[in-house]
Amino acid sequence: MQNAVTAEVVEPYAEALMSLAKEKNLTDAIGNDIRSLRELFEQSPELRIFLASPLVGAEDNKEVIKKIASEQINPFLLNFLLLLVDRQRINVVEGVFNKYLESLRKLNNIVLAEVTSAIRLYEGEAEKLVEKIKVLTGADGVEMETKVDDGIIGGVVIKVGSQVYDASIKGQLRRIRRSMLGTV
Repeated sequence: MQNAVTAEVVEPYAEALMSLAKEKNLTDAIGNDIRSLRELFEQSPELRIFLASPLVGAEDNKEVIKKIASEQINPFLLNFLLLLVDRQRINVVEGVFNKYLESLRKLNNIVLAEVTSAIRLYEGEAEKLVEKIKVLTGADGVEMETKVDDGIIGGVVIKVGSQVYDASIKGQLRRIRRSMLGTV
């Protein structure tokens, strides 16, 4: 139930932000600022806790947001964040950011690919993988989130939306096992 309520709150704010960003021709600039703020939130759990706390007053939240973001982000996005504080919705800001970036990817025909590899991908490998994902999906661009999991033994697992491309050694072994069990 909480997720449905959150979605009901997040989507209209994200859509409004996207609509206004389109109007002002700032969609990509706002997207870049949002990515920077998301990174800041990831690096500072204390900041996320502070902003989400019902014990912190609106003026304190606004002051902190102005101090950390006013010089670094578009004034339009800063005003949007201050509006979220006024409406007591700053606690859903990360959801709004995620939904905005999802809309931005759709707008620009970019896919989000979650890539899991046994070892860290090197720059040349990542670039080749991006090109392969473009071919597989028909997208104009790829936003890649990578993680390392030595449990897949070797190769990669690529998840784009609900589609999973398993080119890992673990996946190959699993398929061989299934085919052997199926023929026995």
